[in-house]
Amino acid sequence: MNNKLEALGWSRYPSDMAASWEQLAEQAMTLSSESRARLADRLVESLDVDEPGAVDHLWVSEAKRRRDEVRTGQVQPINGEEALSKVRDHLSREPGYWKHRLTEN
Repeated sequence: MNNKLEALGWSRYPSDMAASWEQLAEQAMTLSSESRARLADRLVESLDVDEPGAVDHLWVSEAKRRRDEVRTGQVQPINGEEALSKVRDHLSREPGYWKHRLTEN
């Protein structure tokens, strides 16, 4: 057994080819967090991503806009820990804020 999935009791080509994605997901949920993360990475890597989609182009545009704002001095970057601290502080002072926003529409 040279395949890690086979070592976990999964065959590379299941004898019952009618196995649904729900059954596979249920089996995957029995794996450790690290194994599930590795499996998720492998599945994402297997997707056909040769051609960037519209959302990819939007994210690239947004990243470039943000980069340019930092380069021109329009915004001052802060480190991640400081940003998360500010968000947590804000959320702790206004716990109902997001619930109200999410139920408006």
